[in-house]
Amino acid sequence: MDALFFAAFAALTLGGAVLTVAARNAVHSAVWLIVSLLGTAGLFLLQQAEFLFAVQIILYVGGIMVLFLFVIMLVNLARAEGERQFSPRWWIAAGAVALLAGEGAYLMRNGMPALPGGAAPHAIEGNVEALADLLFTQYLLPFEAISLLLLVAMVGCVLMARNPEAAR
Repeated sequence: MDALFFAAFAALTLGGAVLTVAARNAVHSAVWLIVSLLGTAGLFLLQQAEFLFAVQIILYVGGIMVLFLFVIMLVNLARAEGERQFSPRWWIAAGAVALLAGEGAYLMRNGMPALPGGAAPHAIEGNVEALADLLFTQYLLPFEAISLLLLVAMVGCVLMARNPEAAR
């Protein structure tokens, strides 16, 4: 039964992701992204990661996608529909997809490689407090590095929105 649910949620996630990219209408694309995020939430639930399931539903589907839909409604879509949808450098994305598909096929055929230290370094139970303790003690530096990277990305987005010529 778990395999059936996994296949259904995986198909929902992948189908939603493909249709997000392929949809011509921006609102339809956002709705397909919601479908893909719901499939990902289902995969989290199958892995008994209830906290990540709840975060996926509340934060991403409930908050971020509503924000995306408001932005889509405020953007001038009439001008955007006349522009070319895909970049002329599509072959780079196709190469990345082929590389990831090759890696996935290799891992499915040969299994996951062993970690250098043997087993997983820290297997913690499904306790949110233990997760937070581990995240803010041993993994504090990577956590802060990711937050700095996200801050730089947000500042870059604001600058590109203020100067549309910089985005080209």
